Amino acid sequence: MRRTLVLLAVAITSMVTLAFLIPLALVVRETAYGRAVAEAERQSSALVPVLAITWQPENLMFAINRSESAAGGQIAVHLPDGTSLGQPHAPEEEVAAAFEQAKSIELETDDDYILLRPATFDRNRMAVIEVRLPASELTRGVASSWAVLTGVATVLVLGSVFVGDRLGARVVLASQRLSQAATQLGSGDLSVRIRPAGPHELVAVGLAFNQMADRVNQLLSAEREMAADLSHRLRTPLTALRLTLDHLGPAAEQSIAALGRLEHEVDMIISAARRPSRTMGFEHCDAAEALRERMAFWSALAEDQHRPWELIGATGSVRAPVPATDLSAVVDALLGNVFRHTAEGTAFTITLHEGSDVIGILVADAGPGIPDPETALERGASGSGSTGLGLDIARRLAESSGGTLRIGTSSLGGAQVQLWLRTRKQLLPPEERRLVRRKRG
Repeated sequence: MRRTLVLLAVAITSMVTLAFLIPLALVVRETAYGRAVAEAERQSSALVPVLAITWQPENLMFAINRSESAAGGQIAVHLPDGTSLGQPHAPEEEVAAAFEQAKSIELETDDDYILLRPATFDRNRMAVIEVRLPASELTRGVASSWAVLTGVATVLVLGSVFVGDRLGARVVLASQRLSQAATQLGSGDLSVRIRPAGPHELVAVGLAFNQMADRVNQLLSAEREMAADLSHRLRTPLTALRLTLDHLGPAAEQSIAALGRLEHEVDMIISAARRPSRTMGFEHCDAAEALRERMAFWSALAEDQHRPWELIGATGSVRAPVPATDLSAVVDALLGNVFRHTAEGTAFTITLHEGSDVIGILVADAGPGIPDPETALERGASGSGSTGLGLDIARRLAESSGGTLRIGTSSLGGAQVQLWLRTRKQLLPPEERRLVRRKRG
């Protein structure tokens, strides 16, 4: 944009400058030419009073020698008898034509300008005054005037370049700050604000951006508080349930342990809900460790329901480009769907796959499968009486890293949910890369 504004200023200033300077240059040349012709007319007019008084050759030569142009041999007088006084330069036929036509004749050559001016006093008295000027006199001062005009034009163009560059820098800098702030806000930094600067329109956009960021922060804070309050309401029935189980004695130890894990999860939800939003795209975790931790929780319930299960590929350390809490929540959602939508005793497996630029978490079961995968991926859509948010949470986590969520059929005969996380930044398509380059230019 900055270069475009500079080129626009140069183009406009150049056109305006040329529109004025070209006619002005022509006027300067015509003025110099007219000045030289007027000077020749003045020199010839100086001899007319002498010719009106005397025609004696010696008197005329005296007058010619006393004239301003005598030193350069630039003036001569042609008499009717063919006599020429001074230093004539005009061709004889041109002199004869001046006598015959009785009007002034101008001659221009590469080196000279000659004016032949007839002076008529009566029928028998007529002379032709010849004035010669060097050709350089016709353009005297033109070159220096044109040089001055060219300098003025250059200064105007350079001045427009400087002004256009300063204006462009002001606009571009304000636009870049706004773009960077929008990028940071999109990455999850809700504290970013900008100082509005630049043209009035960009100042208005900057103020609107700050208002939008404040409103987003308020809405997210209200949403976090609401989520924390709703989660905190679960403590009352959980406390009542614990008191009931305590009265059952040793027979309820397993239920009490499960209730303790549930209370722990509720506490984590409340803490996470009250925590300010994280900056997306800069947190990583160990996917294998997260899977092992969550399976330690779900394995107890799997044993209670006599479900065969297997964790594959989670023996080492696998770096995932997402926060550990988000990945654990997605794993809980996917495993919760298995326990909720398949019968007791149904086997399931979790496979961790690490590729060159992706990480895959595959949750497979031997249940009836998912009849309509596309509908299941829609937020809030569920055909089994649940909230329908589990798969949508997993999809959004996958897309936050540039990955995808797929639903297929597992080797166990049931459903298979594939969560693919991209570990490298995906390159933009060629069309989008060209668009970004044009915007930067």
